[in-house]
Amino acid sequence: MIVPETLHSELVFQTARSGGSGGQNVNKVETKVELRFDVENSQLLTSEQKDIIYQKLGNQLTKERVLVLYHQTERSQLANKEKVIRKFDVLIANAFKPVIKRKPTKPTFASKIERLQSKQRNAMTKSLRRKPSHD
Repeated sequence: MIVPETLHSELVFQTARSGGSGGQNVNKVETKVELRFDVENSQLLTSEQKDIIYQKLGNQLTKERVLVLYHQTERSQLANKEKVIRKFDVLIANAFKPVIKRKPTKPTFASKIERLQSKQRNAMTKSLRRKPSHD
């Protein structure tokens, strides 16, 4: 398993003006932080690890296989940078987390009884909605 903090040396950051709260501060200060991680040219990842990232994070990669994340909700650039790094760490950690195989189980006796009782309640409710018959 890979530790996301080891990849921090390959991260590239860009700043831009962001929308959101901040009033006039928004128009003059570049607080939005964009993180770019070039998976294709990473020196720290093995080819197997790159394949895992392509498979699990493929919809978040660009055509050049660059992972792009950004954060812009905070008023300071430093806070946005910390949040986008945290977002990157969680994303990478989840990508390398092993998938636990589900063990199929049978429904319990109590859950079967509850299901049948709810079906009876629904049937009774629907039968009461019908027009009375003229027998």
